Amino acid sequence: MGELIFEARGVDFRYPGATDDAVRGVSLEVRPGELVGLVGPNGSGKTTLLRLLLGVLQPSAGAIVAGGQRAAAWDQRDLARFVGVVVQREEPVFPLKVRQAVLFGRYAHMGPLGAPTAHDLSAVQRALDRCDVAHLADRWVSTLSGGEWQRVRVARALAQEPEALVLDEATANLDMRHEMEVYELVAELVQHDGLAGVLVTHHVNLAARYVDRILVMDHGVTRAIGAPREVLTRAVLEDVFEWPVAVQEWDGVPQFVALKKRR
Repeated sequence: MGELIFEARGVDFRYPGATDDAVRGVSLEVRPGELVGLVGPNGSGKTTLLRLLLGVLQPSAGAIVAGGQRAAAWDQRDLARFVGVVVQREEPVFPLKVRQAVLFGRYAHMGPLGAPTAHDLSAVQRALDRCDVAHLADRWVSTLSGGEWQRVRVARALAQEPEALVLDEATANLDMRHEMEVYELVAELVQHDGLAGVLVTHHVNLAARYVDRILVMDHGVTRAIGAPREVLTRAVLEDVFEWPVAVQEWDGVPQFVALKKRR
């Protein structure tokens, strides 16, 4: 693997007015061609860490480096070229066709008044093809299923020609098939296109099947980090999620089942 795309070095962060740190002493490295999952219960600090990696929040201690420079030093326009972000929910504010929606991924390259160049249009077409939504290019976004819309949003991020792809609970409201399709797509983009991927999710079992490394967070701190097979143990999962579980391997990957709590 190549040089680091994201690096967190012992970072702390506390929201104004809070009595405890949302993130405390967390370190993480993400390289090209690597998919890293951030998992943990609600309030564990996953999304806060993601915002720190993206330079949206500034750590009170430690450092965040993205693309070889401190995240705080990034111009937002340059950052939009460097990393594509797909969040959980997003509703179009005005009518758009799919090709137009994906073209928005080029705005950091085009400028607010710039007309799309041949390269911009080519990048859009490549993203549509790569995400298997080219056949939807002339459909109105409002007519898409949830799974189709998520794939279009990944295509928009890919049209930015980024070095990193970040998803924050991007499959939370999808049914099984469409959720699996998004995971398959992201894993393929990371593995075959060399992107660095960061995936924030509540779905530990799915993350374990696709990510290279997984960071388990709880109350803002790192509880375990490493390959899923190394860190997703019964002891870790029961401690973090405060619920009895059974863990067994499926295709060499740990999968857990929540058990009934005996009274």
